[in-house]
Amino acid sequence: MPGRGELLDRRWMIALLALAAAVPLVWPQVPPLVDVLGHMGRYHVELAIDRVPSLAAAFSFHWKLLGNLGADLLIVPLGTLFGVELGTKLIVLAIPPLTVVGMLWTAREVHGRVPPTALFALPLAYAYPFQFGFLNFSLSVAFAWNALALWIRLGRLGRARLRTVLFVPLSCLLWLTHMVGWGLLGLSAFGTEIVRRRRQGETIAHAAFFAGLSCVALALPLIPMVLLRSDSPTAATFDWFNWHAKIFWISTLLRDRWQLFDIASAWALLLIIGIAAILRRMDAKLAVAALLCLAIFVVMPRVAVGSAYADMRLLPFTCALALLAIRSEGRWIAVAALAFFAVRLAATTTSFALYDRSYRDELRALEHLPRGASVLSLVVRPCHDAWSTERLDHLPALAIVRRDAFTNDQWTVDSAQAMTVIKPGVGRYGTDPSQLVYPKNCRGEGSDLQQAVREFNRAAFDHVWVLNGRAGAPDLQPIWSNGHSTLYRVLRGKESE
Repeated sequence: MPGRGELLDRRWMIALLALAAAVPLVWPQVPPLVDVLGHMGRYHVELAIDRVPSLAAAFSFHWKLLGNLGADLLIVPLGTLFGVELGTKLIVLAIPPLTVVGMLWTAREVHGRVPPTALFALPLAYAYPFQFGFLNFSLSVAFAWNALALWIRLGRLGRARLRTVLFVPLSCLLWLTHMVGWGLLGLSAFGTEIVRRRRQGETIAHAAFFAGLSCVALALPLIPMVLLRSDSPTAATFDWFNWHAKIFWISTLLRDRWQLFDIASAWALLLIIGIAAILRRMDAKLAVAALLCLAIFVVMPRVAVGSAYADMRLLPFTCALALLAIRSEGRWIAVAALAFFAVRLAATTTSFALYDRSYRDELRALEHLPRGASVLSLVVRPCHDAWSTERLDHLPALAIVRRDAFTNDQWTVDSAQAMTVIKPGVGRYGTDPSQLVYPKNCRGEGSDLQQAVREFNRAAFDHVWVLNGRAGAPDLQPIWSNGHSTLYRVLRGKESE
């Protein structure tokens, strides 16, 4: 009977773990990842704007070179073949398995085998950035793991020239997917290369210099980053050294639905890393890479180039590097790690099934919405988010996908996307986050529900969709309700009398 370590090295076992990682996403009709729903609206505009007049009147879409186009490009063939909803689901379904394969391949290249503790890193395929629906970012991280494994392998085999030739185009493709994935690869590649050269007897200065020289193969995307830098207010960078947020991000590593379970899981991973560091059971290659990423997490602002949660996105990758660095063996460690992965998968599968049930109930409203409608979406939020949210922030974007409608939940960030809102008359209720409304007593938040109902331009919208609330206005006629959310038709002229 093969040993536990040998079993984890078997290709069929790695394939089984990768396929298991996709299980939570199989049942839901729509991936219950917050921002993915909004992205789906943009994908539909991208594919249909030239043939749907209602979309052309509300949005503009012009391709431009951006370090944030991964799924936007993949949806062109997949959306054409399968439709936007299934095409998006296929992209999302691929990310956790790709991440798992890349993690295990990286661990194997560093240790010569897959250590049992590597399995503790696998639930980070569903880390909070993925749950939040940062789709292009998550896709780039999945690619980055596999690219890092290839980088380490070619370095170990002494194939420096081949590595340079391969990674010039690979780094460009990774940057095109999302620039943060490219950045994480660069940091990790530099860290692992320094250690490899140190083990060959080079001085620290010599190793650092030539490791940097090796990473020039990854530097080509710096050219478009400099040339295409945006000075738009939407591409701002701010909120530096927000220590309260950074400490909070640690507990949110695996944030999903059950707070105590999620926080305990996150701190269990940190405890494992801490014990391994104290016992010096970590391989220097990935440990140094993790330290470099940790340093960037510390200095990274909360919002960078218009992208929120910039620092938070780095933490799961950093934590996974540290876990994969651990040298371990033993049957019981493997059993414990596999059980941790299985329990987290079961919880995520259950959570996603519950979100799917909620989504199906809310989306029945679209059966009553005319094609090409102009919808003011208002999602009622509490003043302070609970650990588990309903993930409805961008659910109205499905009206774009299914009814060729306009909704006010799309982003406008010049440095991050090719689509803009051009619909006239919408005023402050044209783009994200105008769809989010709060109780009157919330401080520092946006509109409250009744304020939004009073202020919006009746000439620009013909329907109002309120999720988790009711709008009290005489010129709004309810046409559908499930008891907690309501779709209204805007009455005009004599209809409102």
